Amino acid sequence: MKITVAGLAAGLTLMLTLPAQAADARGEWARPSGSSRIKIASCGGALCGTLVWLKSPRKDVKNPDPAKRSRSLVGSRTVLGMKPSGKAGQWKGKVYNAEDGKTYTGYMTMDGDNKLKLEGCVLGGLVCKGETWSRVR
Repeated sequence: MKITVAGLAAGLTLMLTLPAQAADARGEWARPSGSSRIKIASCGGALCGTLVWLKSPRKDVKNPDPAKRSRSLVGSRTVLGMKPSGKAGQWKGKVYNAEDGKTYTGYMTMDGDNKLKLEGCVLGGLVCKGETWSRVR
């Protein structure tokens, strides 16, 4: 098999122009405190996260919708519509915070294969707060 310089150059050019593929955020993740776990999965053309385990199960008492305040937080969606942000390994969407009942602009950023930083932001992303979760094996 002969590989020509032109063929090799064309292949390299194609590789360099393709968008970078982000690391796979799908799977189960645990908070650093060990208080909860969330499962990130595909939902339509995005990624969403469902709370699958709480060390101390409780109701969604701070939800702005009074009809949802009696529901269990386990099984609720807390990460909503995350789509690639344009930065490698990062997604942008919404994050529901059951601690205050508010939904924020959210970012998920992969840090290697087994770390996922989840942030909620206000003021157009100027002020963000988050933590880095670990993949559950």
